[in-house]
Amino acid sequence: MFLARFNKHMNPNRFIIAKKFVSLQPITTPMANRTQYVVSIGKEAIAALPVKTYPAGIRVIDTQEQAREAISDLSQEKIVGFDTETRPSFRKGHLHKVALMQISTAECCYLFRLNKIGIDTVKPFLENPEVLKIGLSVHDDFNALRRSGNLQPDGFIDLQQVVKKFDISDISLQKIYAIIFGERISKSQRLSNWEADRLSDAQQAYAALDAWACLHIYNHLKKGEFDPVASPYRHIFEPDTPVGKHSPSSNN
Repeated sequence: MFLARFNKHMNPNRFIIAKKFVSLQPITTPMANRTQYVVSIGKEAIAALPVKTYPAGIRVIDTQEQAREAISDLSQEKIVGFDTETRPSFRKGHLHKVALMQISTAECCYLFRLNKIGIDTVKPFLENPEVLKIGLSVHDDFNALRRSGNLQPDGFIDLQQVVKKFDISDISLQKIYAIIFGERISKSQRLSNWEADRLSDAQQAYAALDAWACLHIYNHLKKGEFDPVASPYRHIFEPDTPVGKHSPSSNN
């Protein structure tokens, strides 16, 4: 049933950011008019879940030669996960350039240290429509990447748009992953220094997991393996109640 729902509504082309269609169009139909249920999870429920451990390989890319080799390999893939990390700024109005770009297959995540190699080597890949790149809130990544140079991204799919078709109202990667897989992605490294001379093992695993998780979520939904009706986080929709605070209801 839900594989049919994906095939009917989740044609990847609908969510691809193409050169002639740069901005994703939000769904404007009010949720209350679409369904009386939503799938959402609160902070307390997330805190009780086991922590997800990154399960695949990692390659740190910090030279142009390594970047060219990695892009050559990744260009053979049909679909990958995508994310970026930027050094946090604690001064109002001061923004850093993207320090790290993560591109993940199911087996390995490539960590491109853009603060060392720049954006030029990876730009053709980001603009390649033949490789689908699955991310979350990708326009924020695009805006950050453009601080390093002109960029016309293509072939991207935004999970925030995809999960709406499965009645998931939460928009953070941590919450979406928790709803679908019952595991918690730790955010402990989010505000660490992504421009450090060497990324710690904890930083590498954190960064790799985010990109890997985007791909994992998309593939899981595409296979029809998530049933929102059976989800323990399915609630009656209450328009005046903040997301994640909906009253539990029977799944029947």
